[in-house]
Amino acid sequence: MRAYRQEMRRYAAMTHLEVWYSLLETEDLWQQYEHRVAPRRRARMERDLAKARSRDNLGALTRFTTMVDGRPQIVPAPPIVTPVRDLYPEEVERRGIEDGISEILAGYRETLPPDRRVLFDRYRPVDIAQKVVGVGSVGTRCWMILFLGRDDRDPLFLQAKEAGPSALESVLRPATQATAGQRVVEGQRLMQAAGDIFLGWQRTTGLDGQVRDFYLRQLRDWKGSVEVDELRPEGMALYSEICGRTLARAHARSGDRIAIAAYLGSSAAFDRAVGDFARAYADRSESDHAALQEAIDAGRVVADDPSAEGG
Repeated sequence: MRAYRQEMRRYAAMTHLEVWYSLLETEDLWQQYEHRVAPRRRARMERDLAKARSRDNLGALTRFTTMVDGRPQIVPAPPIVTPVRDLYPEEVERRGIEDGISEILAGYRETLPPDRRVLFDRYRPVDIAQKVVGVGSVGTRCWMILFLGRDDRDPLFLQAKEAGPSALESVLRPATQATAGQRVVEGQRLMQAAGDIFLGWQRTTGLDGQVRDFYLRQLRDWKGSVEVDELRPEGMALYSEICGRTLARAHARSGDRIAIAAYLGSSAAFDRAVGDFARAYADRSESDHAALQEAIDAGRVVADDPSAEGG
C-alpha cells in the first residue's frame, strides 16, 4: 500500500483538472518498470501485453462462435456458456427469453450518450447465450449477446450482467441512483480513466415476474490480467505497486483526495494495517476452503470439477 499512499499524496497536490486528465498508460508504465523486471521475464510480459491487445471483439468471435448456415453462432461450452436455443428448446419459452433480452436492449440504448447510440444502432443482435460469471457475481443472471454490423467480420459482443444492491447499503444510506445497474455504470465511468464506450444499464421484469437490474458492457475490450499464482515475490511487489497507483487515481477522481491523503499520513502505519488484514483474510479463506472440501469429501456438498472431464 505504500505506492497507494504516496500516489494519493501526489494527487492531493494537483488541481481538479490535473487529476481528471491523469492517465496510467501501459507503454509509460512499461518504460518505468522495465528495468525492474528480470530479462528472462520481459519477453513473457511483452507477450502478455500483446495478448491483452488482442482481446477484442474479433478475438471473441474466434473463441466463442462457429459458422452455421453462413452466419456465426455462439458455441455451447456448458456449464459456462449455454446458448438460449439449447437452454430453452421449446420455442415459446425461448421466445419469452429473447423478448426479455430485446426489452433490456431497448432500455439500455437510452442510457448511452447520443453519439454511442448512433454506433450501437449500426449493429443487430444475432445470437444470445447464458454465461456463468465469476465468484463475485455467482448465482446472478448474465447474458452474452452477439451482434453483427457491416458483415460477419464486424462483431460486437455485449454482456448483460445482473446488478444487485451495494453491500454498503445495509450499513449506509441507499444509493442515490434509481437502479443498481445505473449505480455500477456511473461508478465505473467516474473511476476509470478509459471506460467501456458501451457501458449502460436497464431494469426489466423477468418471466418469473421478478424485477431485476442489469448493466451492459463489452465482453472483451482490451481487458488483460496477470496470473498472480505464477508471480515471484519481486513480481508480486511490482504488480501490487501498479495496482496501488491505479486505485489511488480512481479514488482521487471519485473521493476527497486531500482528506484521504491526510488520513493516510506519511508513516507506514496504514500499510501495516492493510497487511495485517490481508493475512487474516487469507487465513479465513483457507479455513473456509478446508471446511468446504471436508463437506465435499463427506458427501454433504456435491461439486463438479470440469477440469477433470476427459481424464
